[in-house]
Amino acid sequence: MPGTLVLDSEGLSRLYRKDRGATALVAAAAEEGVRVVTTVMTTLEADDERVHPARVRWVLSRIDVLDVTRALAAEAAALLRDHRLRGHKYAIDAVLAASARRAARPVTVLTSDPGDLAPLCGDGVEIAKI
Repeated sequence: MPGTLVLDSEGLSRLYRKDRGATALVAAAAEEGVRVVTTVMTTLEADDERVHPARVRWVLSRIDVLDVTRALAAEAAALLRDHRLRGHKYAIDAVLAASARRAARPVTVLTSDPGDLAPLCGDGVEIAKI
C-alpha cells in the first residue's frame, strides 16, 4: 500500500531550493508509488521571490497540488475550533492537516514544525521532521 507524502511549506521550499535530502526523499516516495501532495495554500506560503518561477512551476508539475474546497475549509475550521486555535497563523496548517487526514493511508507529513501539525493531524498521520 503506497500511501501519501504531504509536504508543508518547508518541505516544498526545500524542493524549490533543490535541497538534496528533500529531493531524494520525494523521488524515493514517487518511485515507490507514494502520492506526493501539498495544498494550494501551502504553495502561497512557500512562495519565494529568490526562486525562479520556472523552478516553482517545474516542482509543482511533479506533485499533486490539492485545491481548498468549502468542505475542506469547514474541516480545517473544525480542527481549529477543536484545538482552540484561530487566525491566520494556524489557517494554512489546519488546511494541510485536514488534507492529510483525508489522504490515502499510510500518510506522512513532512514538516519543519511538528509541534503545530501533530495535534491537528491526529493519530492516523505520521509526522516527520524535515
